[in-house]
Amino acid sequence: MSTIDIKRKQRLARARRTHAKAKTSGRPRLVVYRSLKAIYAQIVDDAQNKVLCGTSNLKGKPGLAGAQEVGKAIADLAKKAKVTEVTFDRNGYLYHGQIKALADAAREAGLKF
Repeated sequence: MSTIDIKRKQRLARARRTHAKAKTSGRPRLVVYRSLKAIYAQIVDDAQNKVLCGTSNLKGKPGLAGAQEVGKAIADLAKKAKVTEVTFDRNGYLYHGQIKALADAAREAGLKF
């Protein structure tokens, strides 16, 4: 088994734990997905099984600057959807770099978690 497979399995195990904790909180989840090209964020309401809003930086800046833009944008979309408090579901990714930049920007823009 290659190291890429091992890292992927470890991330998915972390994701299962964070999903379980976030789903039982009763608040909508701010779910983050990071690919090699972009970072995506969605606010999901598990009670209604609906995606309330979502955004990415596919057409914007890459890296940390793009993650900060996505954080600000998702907070603005959440305000329009009348969501003020969420649970942060980092989807198994470690809390540093782009994930941390997105979370900090969303908090600065008024989203509480």
